[in-house]
Amino acid sequence: MPCYDPMMPCDPLRDLRAWQERLERLATQSPTSWAPPIDIYETADQYVITAEVPGLARDQIDVAIEDTRITLRGARAGATAEGPNRHYHQLERGYGSFARTFEFTDAIQADKVSADLQQGVLTVTLPKLPAPPVRRIQIEG
Repeated sequence: MPCYDPMMPCDPLRDLRAWQERLERLATQSPTSWAPPIDIYETADQYVITAEVPGLARDQIDVAIEDTRITLRGARAGATAEGPNRHYHQLERGYGSFARTFEFTDAIQADKVSADLQQGVLTVTLPKLPAPPVRRIQIEG
């Protein structure tokens, strides 16, 4: 997202990565593939990801974290069945598998990451690793 919000620090590299990810997703998607819409925000002590995943159950979603990178994966069965009594006139809802990966600048407390699925919205909370305390060095001599 470009740097339009005066309250949010501008990070051109982050913006470039976001655009690159969007373009890669568009280039690899088939007409029926999909990627859930995702919002990410940050507070002083955590990152929060929300993803719209209607129709998916908990066991159809995988959340994996490695260092400062998180990957959301899932699959949604869709309108693939053709038959003598079924002829599609319009097909807009995507189906199939998806994978979205995000990397954060701050270290994450991997053992405290939580995920919750309510009413088709997946919320993943990633607590930041607290900064180490200031260490005073005794000067010898």
